[in-house]
Amino acid sequence: MNGTLSVVTIVLSLALAAWAAVTAARNRPPDRGHLLGLAVVEASIVALLGAAVASVATGGRPASAGTFIGYVVTILLLPVLGAVLARLEPTRWGAGVVAVIGLTVPVLVLRLQQTWSAATSG
Repeated sequence: MNGTLSVVTIVLSLALAAWAAVTAARNRPPDRGHLLGLAVVEASIVALLGAAVASVATGGRPASAGTFIGYVVTILLLPVLGAVLARLEPTRWGAGVVAVIGLTVPVLVLRLQQTWSAATSG
């Protein structure tokens, strides 16, 4: 797993979460900017997973392939699901959904890193 891409993904996601939380606190619905933010986070996730695939091609392996694939599927679908739910809920709670997605993605990135590093340390 690429450490730099992981950090970029985490920072982007947390920035989006903070922005969406402020929007929700101001009693505003999510706007196109929030959806664009989710798309940027998704792009960084795809880049991170591309780096993981490249690492597998050169001999790297996660400790548990099943767990790793489960996290990969979840992290890929989460921003897309968040965008759909935010569009379906045009109230402050839509912005709340974006904030929760923004807080969940860093946790999943860290779990992906832990799953990957467990294979290299053990």
